Amino acid sequence: KETYSVEQELAQLEQQVDTLLTIIERLTRENRSLRTQQDSLAIERAGLLEKHDQVRNRVDAIVTRLKSLENGA
Repeated sequence: KETYSVEQELAQLEQQVDTLLTIIERLTRENRSLRTQQDSLAIERAGLLEKHDQVRNRVDAIVTRLKSLENGA
């Protein structure tokens, strides 16, 4: 009976290890996916910041031209 108990415990332990390995694999895939997504979002953010600066510069230029027209009139 004692041998059966040890074998049963070993089988349970093996099952727990298999479950943990499956979880580790899943989390590794998720982590990889999230890192890729984070990189993509960082690139997108940089592009949006650049566009924002371009638009702000254009608006500033328009405001400057309007003020010069206003002062010249």
